[in-house]
Amino acid sequence: MYILKILFKNAFRHKLRTGLTILSITIAILAFGLLRTVISAWYAGAQASSAYRLVTRNAISIIFPLPLSYKEKIQQIEGVTTVSYGNWFGGVYIDEKNFFPNFAVEPRSYLEIYPENVFTTDEKTAFLRDRKGCAVGRKLAERYGWKLGDTIVLKGTTFPGNWEFVLRAIYRGKEKSTDETLFLFHFDYLNETMKKTAPGRADQTGIYFVGVKRPEMAAEVAAAIDKTFRNSLAETLTETEKAFQLGFVAMSDAIITAIRLVSFVVIIIILAVVANTMTMSARERTGEYAIFKTLGFGGGRIAGLIFGESMVITMTGCAVGILLTFPAAAAFGKSMGMFFPIFYIEPETIYLDIVLSLIVGLLAGIVPTWRTLKIRIADGLRMIE
Repeated sequence: MYILKILFKNAFRHKLRTGLTILSITIAILAFGLLRTVISAWYAGAQASSAYRLVTRNAISIIFPLPLSYKEKIQQIEGVTTVSYGNWFGGVYIDEKNFFPNFAVEPRSYLEIYPENVFTTDEKTAFLRDRKGCAVGRKLAERYGWKLGDTIVLKGTTFPGNWEFVLRAIYRGKEKSTDETLFLFHFDYLNETMKKTAPGRADQTGIYFVGVKRPEMAAEVAAAIDKTFRNSLAETLTETEKAFQLGFVAMSDAIITAIRLVSFVVIIIILAVVANTMTMSARERTGEYAIFKTLGFGGGRIAGLIFGESMVITMTGCAVGILLTFPAAAAFGKSMGMFFPIFYIEPETIYLDIVLSLIVGLLAGIVPTWRTLKIRIADGLRMIE
């Protein structure tokens, strides 16, 4: 405890300089934590994917549809437990800035395949019974202040027109990583309307969601599905849900790589700041360290004082930065919810903050320690004012 007290007194002897250094470290840790959380949010969909689910789409591109008649054939393939289907709807609420993912799905089979979307029994029943009913995630409902029974109108982009829905259910995520910003409605509502207004677009779906008995069967089942529809008018490409999600993430590889680089550049810059602070502190105390040497203090103890002071400054900034990261991430996630539906700080980010701060603290103390131990006692005593 006495040594710790000395380290804190040394660290805060020059309060302004130490305070600015700690502030710099705090900002760096805060920026690093947020940048890493943004990267985690980018991969959140893939990380939350289930090993029990496959996604089947048109082999040419996801924008091309598949016939609804494929459902029965997929269901008959060995290893398949449940088959559902859906279409990206692309509706807009009031104006374009109110964007959120909205899908037309076959509700019974979809809810069976996605048990992480938790409904109350009454709300689930109400949603299944009402063809114009919709179900939304908790975060989405909170964002727009929607309540059960509200009429919600979406302006179609992929499917033109004004589409009315009645909010019948609000789901919560079973896990922290569950997306609570989805808008789901009955595929039949969309399909029946298409039969009247655009018959050529009816009885077609964009994606099949396929449940498998065991994860180890995924590759075999995927190959069997694609083999079934080989040489047909609409060939398929089936992959795991995680691979499907990562396909979208791959489109942003350059951006993600840039964010990663920036996050580590921030740490390198703060290393230079701390190293400069420690060099100045060690230079100012050269005379004191010379006196310690005359009193019999070994190089190890003197090095311990310098490294200890560096660690006190660095870890203080780290602690403050980590504490501020949580409210900052909450505010950022709330304001950017339409782009990052799953936004939370992973434990790995905190561990990385601590490890990198420890490394910065150690590296920053190397040069001033080496210079202090190298200087002769007589030269050090001459520097005493």
